[in-house]
Amino acid sequence: MKQVIESAKKFNSELKKSINTAIVGAFGLIIALAWKDVITEYMDKIAGFSPVQGKVISALIITIISVLGIMIVTKLVQEKEPEKKEEPK
Repeated sequence: MKQVIESAKKFNSELKKSINTAIVGAFGLIIALAWKDVITEYMDKIAGFSPVQGKVISALIITIISVLGIMIVTKLVQEKEPEKKEEPK
């Protein structure tokens, strides 16, 4: 019975983490879509290139910022999670 309760608690914890991740991802998508238009317009005006070149430059900038954000968030999550030791069975 104790093992069932522990398993249910672990499942509940993992479910909350997954829901939290999905919600944060949704907010991140909303933010990215809002900034995408701003960056695209700015790059089109500053670059003075054709619209395609401006979009390529803005896509590269967004990609770099996104990758850096993912790396930072991953590092923070890894630091917060305590290392789990496997118990011999």
